Amino acid sequence: MLLKLYETNPNPTQIRHIAEVLRHGGIIIFPTDTVYAFGCNIFNAAGVAFIAKLKNHDLKRSNLSFICKDLSEVSEYAKMDDNAFRLMKNNLPGPFTFILNGSSSLPKLFKNKKTVGIRMPNNQIVLDIVRELGNPIMTSSIFTNENTMEYYTDPELIEEKYGHQVDLVIDGGIGGWQHSTIIDCMSDEPEIVREGAGDLIY
Repeated sequence: MLLKLYETNPNPTQIRHIAEVLRHGGIIIFPTDTVYAFGCNIFNAAGVAFIAKLKNHDLKRSNLSFICKDLSEVSEYAKMDDNAFRLMKNNLPGPFTFILNGSSSLPKLFKNKKTVGIRMPNNQIVLDIVRELGNPIMTSSIFTNENTMEYYTDPELIEEKYGHQVDLVIDGGIGGWQHSTIIDCMSDEPEIVREGAGDLIY
């Protein structure tokens, strides 16, 4: 099912509906400030496993990322030292993924991961969804084996390709093609491990 939302003023009724889909184990595809992504509730172990399978990833080895609504929520699930906190405060919301040590509040499924990727996209649709849900969502960018960029960026073509495998595809307009920049914050000096969208402000 394709659901149209406008980032400038996402419809609250539709946002509530999407949050209910996630609460009841649903899988969605949604826009971010970079590429479109798969998502599910972080407490939905079957959903996380299904997304890993969709992407042909070994769940035990997969690097999993959360989308949080704000830094306060980040602090519930990840450990931030002063450097990481300052860097995130300067750059979020934005097209970045920060790799941090996980906290004891991580869902059972993630306990063995030790690290977690944190996203807070500059996209009102997904931030409203997370806010309405009341906890982060697990996120992983969509992929395609085809070389046509449209299958990454055009919601109608995304729905055509993945609509039978997920519960909702959220049409937030044409998406980007560049992935987020990944910053490893596990040591004293943050390190960019993948160059992507955005210019990091130190």
